[in-house]
Amino acid sequence: MVIPFAGGTSVAGHLDCPLGERPVLSLKLERMNRLLHLDKTSRLATFGAGTPGPQLEAQLQAEGYTLGHFPQSFEYSTVGGWVVTRSSGQQSLRYGRIEQLFAGGRMETPVGRLDLHTLPASAAGPDLRELVMGSEGRFGVLTEAVMRVSPLPGHERFHALFFPNWDAAEAAVRGMVQDRLPLSMLRLSNAGETETNLTLAGHANLIAWLERYLGWRGCGEGKCMLMLGVTGTAGDAARALRQARRLAGRHGGVHIGTVMGDKWRANRFKGPYLRNALWERGYSADTIETAVDWPRVKPLMEAMEQAARDAFAATGERVHAFTHLSHLYGQGCSIYSTFVWPTADGGFEPNMERWRRYKGAVSQAIVRHGGTISHQHGVGRDHAPFLLAEKGPLGMATLAGLCRHFDPKGIMNPGKLLQDGSRWGHASLEANAADARG
Repeated sequence: MVIPFAGGTSVAGHLDCPLGERPVLSLKLERMNRLLHLDKTSRLATFGAGTPGPQLEAQLQAEGYTLGHFPQSFEYSTVGGWVVTRSSGQQSLRYGRIEQLFAGGRMETPVGRLDLHTLPASAAGPDLRELVMGSEGRFGVLTEAVMRVSPLPGHERFHALFFPNWDAAEAAVRGMVQDRLPLSMLRLSNAGETETNLTLAGHANLIAWLERYLGWRGCGEGKCMLMLGVTGTAGDAARALRQARRLAGRHGGVHIGTVMGDKWRANRFKGPYLRNALWERGYSADTIETAVDWPRVKPLMEAMEQAARDAFAATGERVHAFTHLSHLYGQGCSIYSTFVWPTADGGFEPNMERWRRYKGAVSQAIVRHGGTISHQHGVGRDHAPFLLAEKGPLGMATLAGLCRHFDPKGIMNPGKLLQDGSRWGHASLEANAADARG
């Protein structure tokens, strides 16, 4: 069996090694890390699939370009990993998700090489790029990725705004994205995450002053913070900001400038490191994300947090849950929830069982509210039990048929996407998935 390994940042079990008698090869791609070709006329850049985010941006920016794809795992994740897990960067509102950035490439499969030629558009049948995006190593190994790049922007700033409550904040950001304001990022925190962020910000005196000011402006208890990005020429950015502030004002939004935005930008990739620091202090942390149409956003967000609280409360435990919307579309948005709870005594097994119980409960809530089981983290092994509810029997049979076509001997990353190969440690998740499907 072959498990492709690049940045190693997966949080969904993409790299789990199945137990069994078959030998397993971990295929490292770290030496495929160069800009192979830059077509400035078409703005296409070809990279080795193992190129990590910082090296990719450094090589592009030396030529005056950027990909603009900045997931939280940016410092270690790779362009190939972004493609095969359908990644989304923090500024997807300007640059697009990986679907908009991936123009073509090359994948080596057990039955031959699949070349995806670059075309601006095509009506020649189904787009074969879709077979590679989200394939998670099941069909083969992506070795080269041709990406659509952009010139470096002349101006970029991140602004903080506060709203009196969730309903006002959601209406404002929905209006901004449906009106197609030329913003690069909208990141809306619910009341729980807003309070958490302000508590962790430090500078107690300044935060106390901010709280008083916001209360005077109508943003007291239950307020929600929006981080808004403007990117482009200075003139375009200024116009976009004026439009956004005008719309926000109609919903009670209060603009407080770029100080908190500068702080966010400086720390934008530090979240994953916080998990280890929390563990050393006796706490566990995890994230679960999804996407859904606008009418279901608030109900699903609340259901996800409540499902986690109920799962922990069943054994007399507590969890701190909070959420933000990180990627917005005219149709709906992603929902990204974080959960923090005290680590259990007794080592690995009790903590793993606690994780399975809460993970299954939140995933059930997602399925029952019609959300995708993953907006940006991919399926891997952890989400595979819930994929049937989203794809349906015919869709799952189609995926299985593609696996057999590209990989007739079943050697490529088994157990991911489909629940084939050896399965271990996920019986409770599978039971929860069956219950959620009814």
